[in-house]
Amino acid sequence: MNGIEKITERIEGDAQREIDAVLNAARAEAEGITQRYQAQAGRESADLVARGEKAAAERVERLGSVAQLEARKLALAAKQEMLDRAFELALQKLCTLPDEEYIDLLAALTVKAAQSGKEQVIFSRKDRSRVGKAVVTRANEMLAKQVAPKLPDELTDTKAGAILDRVVTGASAILAGTGMLTLAEETRPIRGGVILSDGDVEVNCTFETLVRLQREAMSGEVAKALFD
Repeated sequence: MNGIEKITERIEGDAQREIDAVLNAARAEAEGITQRYQAQAGRESADLVARGEKAAAERVERLGSVAQLEARKLALAAKQEMLDRAFELALQKLCTLPDEEYIDLLAALTVKAAQSGKEQVIFSRKDRSRVGKAVVTRANEMLAKQVAPKLPDELTDTKAGAILDRVVTGASAILAGTGMLTLAEETRPIRGGVILSDGDVEVNCTFETLVRLQREAMSGEVAKALFD
């Protein structure tokens, strides 16, 4: 091997070593870059997963809260409906009492509401023709009894005594200016009960009004009885 070949061979060897060194450095750099990006990708992936899990949990919590709120609203609406039905049933029962019980009840309401004993008693159209006269008559008798003196039993036990009792009761009512309720010609669109009218003053004893007032006072008690 002559000198030129040796020089050429040495040059080629040096070049190959440089090439190998550059390739090894490039491979190391590429591997480092790959590892760095893999680590970054892993961190970003874990962050995305964590944020997704948090968002999902928050979504579930919100949906759960909405579901609980809707459930409470539905339960409240159902309870309100049951209360409505309970008081409507009470109103229906009042309006459909047997005639004698109905007359007693309306007469008692009329007496309790009467201020002067000279009011006009207003009914629904149906009640005016069905029980109006009987209610006014009984209420007048009750008002008269309130102001009449009590006669001895030995007098009232006889037929003559009974007549005397009625006379005394009637006279007492006239003197006291009470027991002179009258059946009004007009009627009102009410379901039951009475309205007492004395000039510009009216006392509302309709069943609708009485049930509404009782509902305001008793809703809590009724709800406890229904739902406990």
